[in-house]
Amino acid sequence: MATPSRKTPVPGPLASKRALPRDPSSEVPSKRKSSAPPAPPPPQAPRPFVEGSIVRIVMENFLTYDICEVSPGPHLNMIIGANGTGKSSIVCAICLGLAGKPAFMGRADKVGFFVKRGCSKGMVEIELFRTSGNLIITREIDVAKNQSFWFINKKSTTQKIVEEQVAALNIQVGNLCQFLPQDKVGEFAKLSKIELLEATEKSIGPPEMHTYHCELKNFREKEKQLETSCKEKTEYLEKMIQRNERYKQDVERFYERKRHLDLIEMLEAKRPWVEYENVRQEYREVKLARDRVKEEVRKLKEGQIPVTRRIEETERQRHNLEARIKEKAIDIKEASQKCKQKQDVIERKDKQIEELQQALTVKQNEEHDRQRRISNTRKMIEDLQNELKTTENCENLQPKIDAITNDLRRVQDEKALCEGEVIDKRGEKETLEKEKKSVAAHIVRFDNLMNQKEDKLRQRYRDTYDAVLWLRNNRDKFKHRVCEPIMLTINMKDNKNAKYIENHIPSNDLRAFVFENQEDMEVFLKEVRDNKKLRVNAVIAPKNSHADKAPSRSLSELKQYGFFSYLRELFDAPDPVMSYLCRHYHIHEVPVGTEKTRERIERVIQEARLKQIYTAEEKYVVKTSLYSNKVISSNTSLKVAQFLTVTVDLEQRRRLEEQLKEINRKLQAVESGLIALYERNKHLEHKDNELRQKKKELLERETKKRQLEQKISSKLGSLKLMEQDTCNLEEEERKASTKIKEINVQKAKLVTELTNLLKICTSLHIQKVDLILQNTTVISEKNKLESDYMAASSQLRVTEQHFIELDESRQILLQKCKELMDRAKQVCNLDAEQTIPQEYQTEGIYSNLSLWHGLRWCSTAQVPTIPNGHSSSPPMAFRDLPNTLDEIDALLTEERSRASCFTGLNPTVVEEYTKREEEIEQITEELKIKKFELDKYRENISQVKERWLNPLKELVEKINEKFSNFFSSMQCAGEVDLHTENEEDYDKYGIRIRVKFRSSTQLHELTPHHQSGGERSVSTMLYLMALQELNRCPFRVVDEINQGMDPINERRVFEMVVSTACKENTSQYFFITPKLLQNLPYSDKMTVLFVYNGPHMLEPNRWNLKAFQRRRRRITFTQPSQ
Repeated sequence: MATPSRKTPVPGPLASKRALPRDPSSEVPSKRKSSAPPAPPPPQAPRPFVEGSIVRIVMENFLTYDICEVSPGPHLNMIIGANGTGKSSIVCAICLGLAGKPAFMGRADKVGFFVKRGCSKGMVEIELFRTSGNLIITREIDVAKNQSFWFINKKSTTQKIVEEQVAALNIQVGNLCQFLPQDKVGEFAKLSKIELLEATEKSIGPPEMHTYHCELKNFREKEKQLETSCKEKTEYLEKMIQRNERYKQDVERFYERKRHLDLIEMLEAKRPWVEYENVRQEYREVKLARDRVKEEVRKLKEGQIPVTRRIEETERQRHNLEARIKEKAIDIKEASQKCKQKQDVIERKDKQIEELQQALTVKQNEEHDRQRRISNTRKMIEDLQNELKTTENCENLQPKIDAITNDLRRVQDEKALCEGEVIDKRGEKETLEKEKKSVAAHIVRFDNLMNQKEDKLRQRYRDTYDAVLWLRNNRDKFKHRVCEPIMLTINMKDNKNAKYIENHIPSNDLRAFVFENQEDMEVFLKEVRDNKKLRVNAVIAPKNSHADKAPSRSLSELKQYGFFSYLRELFDAPDPVMSYLCRHYHIHEVPVGTEKTRERIERVIQEARLKQIYTAEEKYVVKTSLYSNKVISSNTSLKVAQFLTVTVDLEQRRRLEEQLKEINRKLQAVESGLIALYERNKHLEHKDNELRQKKKELLERETKKRQLEQKISSKLGSLKLMEQDTCNLEEEERKASTKIKEINVQKAKLVTELTNLLKICTSLHIQKVDLILQNTTVISEKNKLESDYMAASSQLRVTEQHFIELDESRQILLQKCKELMDRAKQVCNLDAEQTIPQEYQTEGIYSNLSLWHGLRWCSTAQVPTIPNGHSSSPPMAFRDLPNTLDEIDALLTEERSRASCFTGLNPTVVEEYTKREEEIEQITEELKIKKFELDKYRENISQVKERWLNPLKELVEKINEKFSNFFSSMQCAGEVDLHTENEEDYDKYGIRIRVKFRSSTQLHELTPHHQSGGERSVSTMLYLMALQELNRCPFRVVDEINQGMDPINERRVFEMVVSTACKENTSQYFFITPKLLQNLPYSDKMTVLFVYNGPHMLEPNRWNLKAFQRRRRRITFTQPSQ
């Protein structure tokens, strides 16, 4: 149950508008909450209640009340009291007492949560006015079972009966147009146009208006279904008719095909007899041919016997000759191998001679080359000696070499000095770069922390995040400074203290943009809210800055209680943000304490006189009662911080950026110095190279003489060695000639031996050739004999094959004759054992068989009938059919071709055609019924639409007239109209509210996002006031709708409420508010109910209004005598 966590336990009774002076002697302190009805007005005519108005409300152990009874007036009832006294508890009692759902209140979803804490049962009793006798509805609530027990006029009943009784009085606690609790105020603007129309119909329309609307929606839905059904059936019927028209021709074609198939059947019945006779004749011819071929085979076999004997004899001669040829071949092979060996030896001798000749040629070439090199060396020595003579005439170069050496040493010293400076500069550059990298890393860490805050904003409030991105890209559109959402601009000095700021500043303001100029804010909201449809908040900082405003009490005075800082000192923020927070949330006046503060909280509350206090884990709100001057405090636990835990030290980040700029400046100076040193070093390097080149040239000139002398000496030594290395060519030639002669003698002996072996080999070849010729003669004779034998055998095989084929044909024809006979008997209905009559075996078979089969056909065949009345022609008589296979086959082919032309036909065509005819008749009848039903629904829609739409338009026009007048009186504009996109879509009708609060803007539809909270509250209140005089509901409840309004609008709205709700014949009105402006107009017809909360309240049984009035009169009479 939603109650403050820490609250002074005092009762909260109700009192009437005119408060009486209290008599301390008559008041008794009570530990329970008590109540008393408001004081009745002076005697006058009874004020009429509307049927269903609330006469009395009784609460027992309900939310903040122990027991309380409220007696409202028949017109405007103003319920006033401080927050937490129990005003909204009366609203909850009305809702639950009239069978409303607990979830509708937005507080809890179980009815047990509405019973006062610590109590097991609670009770709500509502007395409703009825001319036939008041209706008393009692609801007892059991916390343990979370159940309700219902009573009507003190008799037990069910919730369903209570709901029926309440509905009969047109009470709709679930309708926001009639019952608007505190937690549902914002949902009114979220109602869609369709939902608003439905709520308005139920609230102020005639009882039958909403019923007509529901009937129209149902009729329209059924009309759509019937239209669809008729359309589908019409299309289906047309398709069926078209298909049957197509199938009518198919049926005729089907019977035409049937006539051809019947003729084919007759031809196929006659054909086996013709085939049988043809095959029988063919069988006799094949049998005679087979006997002739059998005699030819016998004669051929007898003629092959002598040839076989001669072939065997020639085969024996061939084997003897081939054995002798193989012996000669072996001898030839042995002689050839010996010849090959002699030839190999001769070839090796030739190779030895060739090697000796090649060695002699190599030595001759070496001697010629040595003589050429000696000549070249002598020429080179002569040239070097001439060059040496020329070099000896040069001057002394040593003084020049010494001078260049001194210059070179000086340049190298300067170069070393320059390189040292370069090394120093590089070290300085590396140091600066490391320092720059470190500073940049610190800045990146700060940026990452800022990105974390932006990520949290994007995840929780995507619209606000998108608006931030838009602002960063469009700052040039604004004249003054615009601060991003407060949660991004606030920087906690210590993230541990973030919970205090987040618990103190509402989330709506934490994500609000802060502007210094009203015009800038309107430009921003028009672009972001109107164009981009983003839900964002925006506030304006005070013109005079409050950022540096001093607290009323110095922190040193509060340190004794454990306070260590004010909220303002816990964080940094831009001046407009800080000024706004100081102005609206007094962060410079709210101190933050520690656990020590919580331990001394009672003393702090009594002595410090602070309105808000923060301890380590709790927030305390301290108020002083205007009636008893008692201090009332409430405390809540602090929620964990979610957004401000990320701390970014902006001052340190700024110092780091300045440090980074200084480092970059130094790096630039070092780079410039390095470039100058590199140029100087390059110049010295060039000069060093020039001096080294000059010195090198002088040294080369000085050493050239020594090099020439060394080369001459080396060449002379080489020449001496070459002259000593001589060779005697004549001796070498003589030795080579002697060796060649010896080898030639050996070669001649080998040639003689090879000649003898070749003669032997030739003789053996001649003998082998003679034997081969003899063998060839024998083979030729054998081949001739075998050829003759093969020819005879081939003729024999052909004849035998012909015999086999004829025999197989005879057997096949015999089997075919039997099959054709059986088939023909079957066709003619002859038994298998019955013999064929003699006349069927001659040519007369055809005429007799045709006559017999024709009679059989005419007796059994039936001619089918086509549904359209046409019949097929009778088949051709059996006797008139052809008597040869060719004629039969030709006629069969012709008839089959004709039958094959009728493709896509099947026996079910006629059946389907008939079924479709029946289905067409059935669908036609159904379509007539559907169209009649559709016309009936359209007639009903026309009648109901006229009874619903015309009164509805008049009703909306009346609402618009009053709504527009209310807005005009506030120098604003507003209108209400009936909105629909299609006049026939009755479920899309809705009421559209359009308002504008500034002359520079256009009328905008009332939505949860476009208007501000105060603008939505004003629009909601004025719409409800427009319904008031038209309302047929017995009462209306509006809870704290004026909280978001500015004082001007609140005063205007209050005046309208009083003037409208206090008229004659208007329904009862409950207006709940925690505070009112001063000098407001009041009416005698309104009732003001004050809800008190304090420690000196009377118990309910001690409340006696008449006694109070008598005491008041007595005090009044005694005052003059004193």
